Amino acid sequence: MQKEEYMKKALIQAAKAAENDEVPIGAVIVNPQTGEIIAEAANAGAHSGDATSHAEISVIRQACAKLKTTRLWDMDMYVTLEPCTMCAAAISFARIRKLYFGAYDEKGGGVVNGVKFYDSPTCHHKPEIEGGICAAECSDILKKFFRSKR
Repeated sequence: MQKEEYMKKALIQAAKAAENDEVPIGAVIVNPQTGEIIAEAANAGAHSGDATSHAEISVIRQACAKLKTTRLWDMDMYVTLEPCTMCAAAISFARIRKLYFGAYDEKGGGVVNGVKFYDSPTCHHKPEIEGGICAAECSDILKKFFRSKR
């Protein structure tokens, strides 16, 4: 599969989040050597009672459980929105190989916007980063969701 196809899988998760009245963000973790999707997750924070239930945190937990490890050295993550600082740190601790994200988040992003977590001298692992994958689609699902709330 191409990176756009993996991002479309993350967008399916984002749509599931929206159906559950959650902020529509989705994530998948992929083994780039085999093309296998290891885990998929959607945001669940609003209804889970857990403020850390971001798609990125949930997909890392699932992948670690499935692979019986705390390090995802050779795995790639696809997420529909630039991760926040909390998620950027979790991605670093999980040792994700490459981070692909869709829409840029000028307000809450922590990767290329905001605190730029991976540029911090206290960051122990910086994944390769590529933003803007299917950016228009990833942005549109968020805009549609928040328009419906106004």
